[in-house]
Amino acid sequence: MIDRTIAPRITLPQYVKLPQVGIRHTKNGIKLLSLDAGTQSVIRLTVVFAAGTRHQSHPFLASAMLNMLSEGSEKYSSARIAEILDFFGIYYDTNIDRDYSMVTISCLNRFLPQTLELLEQMLLHPVFDENELRIYTAKRKQNIKIEREKPSFIAREEFSKALFGEEHPYGAASDEDLYDGLTGDLLMEQYAKYYVASNCFAVTSGMVSEVELEMIEELLAKIPIGASIEDEAIGEPVSIREKYIPRKNALQASIRIGRVLFPKNHPDYNGMQIVAMILGGYFGSRLVQNIREEKGYTYGIYAAMVTLKQAGYFAVATDVAAEHSEDAVREIFYEMDRLGSELVCDEELEVVRNTIVGELMRLADGPFGVADITIESEQCGKTNDSVNEFLEEVREITPLRIRELAAKYLSSESMTRVVVG
Repeated sequence: MIDRTIAPRITLPQYVKLPQVGIRHTKNGIKLLSLDAGTQSVIRLTVVFAAGTRHQSHPFLASAMLNMLSEGSEKYSSARIAEILDFFGIYYDTNIDRDYSMVTISCLNRFLPQTLELLEQMLLHPVFDENELRIYTAKRKQNIKIEREKPSFIAREEFSKALFGEEHPYGAASDEDLYDGLTGDLLMEQYAKYYVASNCFAVTSGMVSEVELEMIEELLAKIPIGASIEDEAIGEPVSIREKYIPRKNALQASIRIGRVLFPKNHPDYNGMQIVAMILGGYFGSRLVQNIREEKGYTYGIYAAMVTLKQAGYFAVATDVAAEHSEDAVREIFYEMDRLGSELVCDEELEVVRNTIVGELMRLADGPFGVADITIESEQCGKTNDSVNEFLEEVREITPLRIRELAAKYLSSESMTRVVVG
């Protein structure tokens, strides 16, 4: 007879079963990855270009060009594009980071022809109207001016500069007045150079049959092949140890602490993800327990590994009461050093394992979540098997290995710190 007063033993899964990824190539060479895993008649398409902010000849050019795709084409005005998106219930989004830009649409399957026709106009026939551009740049300048009043925004910019150097593609930040230098011709040059088939891949997911794949492939095949773009080495980062930026009458101080490490294909990356989780990656983490629960310095604090194509870094971020900024920095370093000198107990490690596995299950729940994993894997030159490689590391990692990694990479002497406030 089952004793219902005793909870069943928690066991970690041996692997995460992900849907099979279909792979085909369009006649112009675009790699199209597909996930037919939907239970509802919805489909999503993400088109990815290696056209992030480090691929630009003028500050703000890459993001402005991407965002202006929906502001007018040869056939449709910006207002008409907005009407079509609304009428057919099309979800449209753009995203850009240092390395990549992405255009995503999702819709009901029965509206895919109309959605792809609109996407064709935006991707293949943008006009970059000067009046629309001036409206866009005016809004962006105002938004950045408002953001620059916030210590957290300043800390984020200054931390990147402190980690990599102001001239480094991963560290550069620019004054908002440089938006005034953008022109329609500049945007068209950016578009013509980077939004080409030789610089692109795509991922579609949801209820994807051969019919939908042929329609998507037909659209992607119209993208010009373009000149092949070599991914040039970006140079070594030039880090500084410490930067303090005072803010008069600031009630809060924004803190960033971290160091340049390595991209996702490094053999220690998975282990360092686990170390970062223990330190500050979930609500019961050591930094949360110390700096939020015990000291009451902040509402939230987190630690994470951040991945870029040619680099990566470890970071801790928090906003604290201004009078406690020095104490908070000291406690952050204390927890880092403790993780590198003491063994994690089995109970804490078990909680972290369960938390990580739960998060993996959440990320892999549904075709769109798996599509996001697929995009990241493709960007890193890996496959979705990397999910189960990480899961294996989570199951097998030992307290000794955690201590070794923390001692190697988290010594307080190796950290860059930025405090604003």
